[in-house]
Amino acid sequence: MAGIAGKFIKSFSHAIRGIAFLFNSQLNARIELTITGIVIVAGILFKISTSEWLTILLCIAMVLSLEGINTAIEIFADKLHPDFDKNIGNVKDVAAGAVLIASLVAAIIGFIIFVPRLLGLINF
Repeated sequence: MAGIAGKFIKSFSHAIRGIAFLFNSQLNARIELTITGIVIVAGILFKISTSEWLTILLCIAMVLSLEGINTAIEIFADKLHPDFDKNIGNVKDVAAGAVLIASLVAAIIGFIIFVPRLLGLINF
């Protein structure tokens, strides 16, 4: 069992190192992490419902995970083909587009959840 636990801990530490690399090396990931913090604070302050929390958390996971995948694809593609290549460029653009789609959907969901509460503060 110690072997399995050791492998799990090693895998976990590699994943943590990857997450640290993502946030230390990618401006967009840091921006997304900042927005995540703001959304979490807003959720606490506005006492959003359990279902709203689940939706928000899924959006956060979706955006940050796709940002990680996008970064991994970019690093791999640059290593595989350091010179400009139209097809590699298309791969990188599609990966970045996936992050954009997820971010836009997350923003729309955030607006649906938080704008009525913000308007309620103005119209009290």
